Amino acid sequence: MTNFSVLTINILNDLTHWRKRRYLLADQISDLNPDLIALQEVSLKGGSSNAHWLAQELNQRKDENDDVYNLYLCPRTGAKAHVEGLAILSRLPVKRHEILDLLTQNRVAQLVTFRLDGQVLMLVNGKFFWQPGVTPQRQAQVELLLDWLDTQPAEMPVVVSGDFNGLPDTPAIELMRTYFDSAYRAVHGDEPAYTAPTPMPVSNRVKLRGLLAWWLGKRPRPDPTWKGTLDYIFVDPRLHTEDCRRVLDRPDENDPDIYPSDHYGLYAVIKVN
Repeated sequence: MTNFSVLTINILNDLTHWRKRRYLLADQISDLNPDLIALQEVSLKGGSSNAHWLAQELNQRKDENDDVYNLYLCPRTGAKAHVEGLAILSRLPVKRHEILDLLTQNRVAQLVTFRLDGQVLMLVNGKFFWQPGVTPQRQAQVELLLDWLDTQPAEMPVVVSGDFNGLPDTPAIELMRTYFDSAYRAVHGDEPAYTAPTPMPVSNRVKLRGLLAWWLGKRPRPDPTWKGTLDYIFVDPRLHTEDCRRVLDRPDENDPDIYPSDHYGLYAVIKVN
């Protein structure tokens, strides 16, 4: 029997506090030492990405016996392609990397197949349609993802991670749980109380963007008191979740308002039978 570990975290595309946040991310991820890291809201501005910085920083800190992280980048589609994307960092050998267009809001999902002690497994990383409450677009994206997974080799167990932008009782999440075990729920009996937001203050730019979207009728009025669970690790029933925790929850020692992101991360240890 063999274990591997997965971390998922929305690292927040807004770079207002990035110079402080990035070291909190690197410190706390390095402490966890995951085999696979699924990142959402990766910034692609400036000709590179903050996922590249994070991979380089983690590789500089690795123990001499640990393999380096290799980076697999997945930009959003259309006008967002040069602004934001997803990334998977893997220190396990990756056989292939594929991208799925989720068709609405320029969203995408990415899949890597990786090898662990002679067995090939799959990790999916995604960020799904953003709109509070129940939305048919998010449901359609999840159905598209499940149809895509049906085209993959059936003998490969799969783990699906990411920011689903849906609360635990919404149909899209309930649909995922008909095919997968939610790692946190499997260990603790229920989903975490919330995975977003952290106490980190929202930048003025994000506040203005939210108010403008509300004024244009595209989003409800921002609610500063809202908290909810949006982030998940879904595990193939052929695998077993040994541990799952909400992580990346420690603020900066010298600036307690600054956290690694506006989302907490989820970390799971998964056993391959």
